[in-house]
Formats: sequence, C-alpha cells, structure tokens
Amino acid sequence: MKTKYFIFGTALCGVMTVGLTSCDNDEFLNVDQYDVIASDAMFENDANAKKGLNGVYDMMFPNDAKDAGNNDLYDGDWGFKPNLFTGCHPTIDTQATGWDKNWNVQAWNAGSTELLAGWRHVYAGICRANDYLDGLNAAEKVTPKVKQKLEGEARALRAFFYHWLATTFGRVPMLATGENYSNTPEKARAATYTEMWDFIIEDFKAAADLLDWTPMDLQYGRATKGMALTYLGDCYMWKAYRLTDGANGQQTDEAQARQLYQQAAECFKKVLDSGTYKLNESFTTLWDPASAWGPEAIWVEQLDEGTNWGQWGDITSKLMLKWYTACPENGGWGSLYLSWEWYSCYEKGDKRRVGSCYTGAVPQINPNDPAYDPKYEGWYEPAIYGVNPYLQEVLGKGGAGTATKQFHFNNGEWAPAIWSSKMWRTASADYKAWGDGHWSPTPIYWKRLPNVMLDYAECCFRLGNDAEGWNQINILRNRAFGKLEDGKEDELTQKYMPYYNSFANWVGRTDGSTDNGGLFLKNRDEYPIPFGSNGAVVEDAQTYYTKYAKEKGFKSDVWKVAVNTERRKEFNCEWCLRPDMQKSGFMADHVTTNYPKQNIENLKDVPWTNRDYEYNDLKMDMPIPSVERRRNPLCDQNPAYAGDDEGEEE
Repeated sequence: MKTKYFIFGTALCGVMTVGLTSCDNDEFLNVDQYDVIASDAMFENDANAKKGLNGVYDMMFPNDAKDAGNNDLYDGDWGFKPNLFTGCHPTIDTQATGWDKNWNVQAWNAGSTELLAGWRHVYAGICRANDYLDGLNAAEKVTPKVKQKLEGEARALRAFFYHWLATTFGRVPMLATGENYSNTPEKARAATYTEMWDFIIEDFKAAADLLDWTPMDLQYGRATKGMALTYLGDCYMWKAYRLTDGANGQQTDEAQARQLYQQAAECFKKVLDSGTYKLNESFTTLWDPASAWGPEAIWVEQLDEGTNWGQWGDITSKLMLKWYTACPENGGWGSLYLSWEWYSCYEKGDKRRVGSCYTGAVPQINPNDPAYDPKYEGWYEPAIYGVNPYLQEVLGKGGAGTATKQFHFNNGEWAPAIWSSKMWRTASADYKAWGDGHWSPTPIYWKRLPNVMLDYAECCFRLGNDAEGWNQINILRNRAFGKLEDGKEDELTQKYMPYYNSFANWVGRTDGSTDNGGLFLKNRDEYPIPFGSNGAVVEDAQTYYTKYAKEKGFKSDVWKVAVNTERRKEFNCEWCLRPDMQKSGFMADHVTTNYPKQNIENLKDVPWTNRDYEYNDLKMDMPIPSVERRRNPLCDQNPAYAGDDEGEEE
C-alpha cells in the first residue's frame, strides 16, 4: 500500500486514498515532493488537523484528477450532471436531448457513465472521511474541543456522501471508519434498508450533537448543527418510506414508520426554532452573487465565489453551468430544459416561475400576436418572454422556425423552449465567455430552509397535525408571491442591482449598441424582476390545492399533492426534487397525472410532453454500475435491473 500524503494548497484538497472503487487503478495523484508532508504530520497540532479535513471537503466540489493512464479518478461534473440526471430528470420536469434523453424515459442502465462517475466520486469522499476519522481517533496532540468539532464535520460529510448513494441507488456497501477500497476491496451491500439508514442516521446524529449552529472559525461552507439536523430528519423520513410505501421487499412496519416521522419532525422543529435561518425576502434573488451564503442556505456548494475571473485550469470554473444550461442559440449546449407542464403548474402572481426560467418567444403564447390562443392565457410573463432579463440577452437571433420561437425544437431530440435561470443568470454564454470572462458564480443548494419547511409539513400531515402542515406551506407561498418584498423594494434593489450593472459595463453593452437582437443594456435602477407583490392575491393553500387536486385527477391525498407541487415550484433544477417526491411516495402519481401517456406528433406546435413509456416506480432506485459489480462480486444488483450489467467498460 502506498504512503498517504497531506497536500497543502489554496484550494480544498488533502488526504488521497489509493482506491476509488473496488480494485480500482492503484495510481496516486502525482505531486512534487515539496508539495507534501507525510500523513503522520496531519494530527501534530490543531492547525494541521483542520487542514487535513480539507481533503474530505474537496470532494464536495467537481474534481477532474486523472491517473497515470489519463483515466478519470473523480467526477469533473460532480454538482451538476450526475445530480441533475438522477435528482431531476426522472421527474420529467427537467428534460434533455441526445444521449441524455435516456434520463427522461427510464432508459438509463447499469452502464450509464454518469452513475459510475458519481459512484466513484462519493466513495472517494467516503474513503477520505474514513481514513481521516481513523487518524483523528488516535490523535493525541489535537485539543479535545477542536477534535470534537472535526469529528462532527467529518461524520457529517461521510453521511452526506452516503445519503446521496442511498437516495440514488437504494442499498449500497457501507464502509466504516478505517475501511477503504484498498483494504476492503469487496463488500456486500447493506442487507436491509434499515441497516443502511441506521448507519447514516448514527453519523448525522453524532454530528448534530458535536457541532454548533455557527460554523467552526465562522467559515461559511463548513458543516453545522443545522446541516446535520436537516439531513438527520431527511434520513428518518427515508427510513420510514422504506418501511411503508417503498418497502421493496422489506417488512412493512407502520408503527415504526410513524415513530420515525415523529423523530424527523423533532429535528426539523429544532432547525425552525433555532433562529439561525430565515427565508430570503425574495425568491428571485437566490441565485445572485449577492445572495451567496444567504440566510436560508443550510448546505450549499458555492462555485466561483468572489470577483476573480476563473481560469480554465480551475475546476470550479470548469463546471461550466452557463454552457450546460443556456439556450443553444445563445452559446449553450443544451443539457437542461424545463417542461411546459412544469411551467403551467404555477398560479398567477407566483414569482418562483419568473425567478426560475426564461421562455422562447413562442407566438402561441404572445398576447400581442394575432394568432394568440386564449387557452394559454395566464402563461404570458413579459419579463421572461424571449429574453434573459438578468443578462438582457434576447433568446436567439433567428427567424420564426428557430429554437426559441416554437414550443419544442429539435436539438438532436425534441426539447421544450424553456431554460433555467437558476444557473444561467450571472455570466453570459455568449459575450466574452471564451476568453478572460470565464466566470460563473453559482450556488448549488443541497439544502435550504424551504426543504426543512416542506419536509416538516409532510411530517405534520402524517402525524395528524394538519393545521401546522398547511401553515408551513402558506408561509412559503407568501414569500413566493412577493409579500416579503413589499416595503423593501429600495433596499433589495440597492443590494442586488450593482452586480448586473457592473456586468453590463464589463461586456460593453451600455453604449447604445444594438447588436443583441435589437436590445441593448444600459445601467438600470430596477431589478430585472421588479420587487414587490404588486397586489397579488395568495389563495389559502388548503383551499387552492383541494380544487387543484380534483381538477387534475390525482389519486394521492390533497396534502401530498400540495407538498409535492410546492416542491416542484420551489426546487426545479435542484437535486432534491426526485428524492423528495420519491420518499413522499408521490412519484408514480406525479408522472402519470402530470405527464399522461400520449402520442403527440406536432411537438413544435404543442407544449405538452410526449411520454410513451410505462412508468416503473422500482426504477427510481438506480442500477449499481456494471464496473462496480464486476470488481466487487459481493455487490448484488437492484431488482429492476436484473441482468442489466452490460455496456460500461472498465
């Protein structure tokens, strides 16, 4: 076994383990000797022990390190592709083209490269955490208080990685402290969901006890008590789901499930009552640079924070979200689109839609066009119709038949003409994007306060406390309709407008030029989505969703429709959407009701999705990657994918 080293650097990096998956390539990250010290120095003092934990935090970010054979060791797209493809695309609310289309039609398989990349990446993080905890346990020169906090953070990180595996693949092999794929090359999956979730729960529970509400050394990005409690509650809900709706062969235990929902509710209540978090006044600003580490952020991956332009060698810049999510006619690559079914689920006045997307200039929904069809009334949003209002870029430069001027366009596969503003808003994919302007400051929210509110609401409904469940939804809807912005318009404008004006100056679109489809940018004194509720009426959640569930024909209880429709509105293009709807037992009802099976031929003229496959709820547990199955023969396959171990080469 090779010597482990502690690597110093300005980026988060640290301990390297020799194996990423079972019997994987035994090559190390190549570093010059003057860059490293032996790992036994890691716990010589508090400062070194803190730096050593950076090696685990490093795996929160994309990492494109390669072995001596130029093979990927980690996932350079972590934080986007494997997470989007497994966390959002199966809901069909987000869509894709080309090969990525498989993730919208349940055609993924054990050879899907994104599954293997994500698996390798998180197990690398787990192995690093296990090695770190093993060393920390034996450390005698680290002061007890610091040791306590570092243990809490390391266990929270390990549990986070396991949480992704467990919510993506179902049962997985559980490597404990001191175990990695070098000294434990073969290990069976957890025998039951209870065994697996108990392991993860123990980590988050310990972390919640060891950590404070404020991060150690006041450094944003560190795991905290709030993060641990939020995930702990989530884990209790997942364990309860496996004992009821999602048993998948495990014995059903309704009484134990109820107890687990009670434990989850207690975790969420502690977070809500702590005073540590509060909702941003405006949903529309959550992905702005000025919202970095905002008051509702509980666990967030902040890419390209600050004002320094990234370089191509900087991996956090190379997670090229603006290209992945921008309109193809504006320089984008087309990995992410939003469906018209999702777009149409909003009520008039709900600002979460205008804060989440831009649409093409589709004539059928333009009330100024003579061909306007009244059945699309209420869809029209002037601020986002045919334009990216944050960057003031017209969507597309072409004529009537181009990608932006029809409901669906053919980009290798049919795709809806709607693009996410959550990740394509702070840097152009067109202007100065390929030179020194490589900058895309973006938060990847893993958990924010609305996650806690809606999970708590679900627990309340399951426990018979309906009034509090509806109360949490109403609070969130109040923010969605701009009610928290009222009276704070000037204050919010002063906070959030400077970035957009500085961007306008930098790209040179303040001189009256008209090379942007007839639209030019000038310094503005109003936020792209004007603040304030503008008198919008917020209907009581229970009243609204009782009517909505009946009109749509859902089979689920009204509360379940409400909680999960609010998740659709709040968490589109956030990686929690499919896991949250799955653990709620709502995925099947969502897909079959919101996306009825049909055969649509004229997709360019029709907004609705052409779902032509039979939904299989068992496939929400993704297949164990073929490579892992070959290298670890003790690891069996999920039932929906029996015999599906072909395709991915080692």
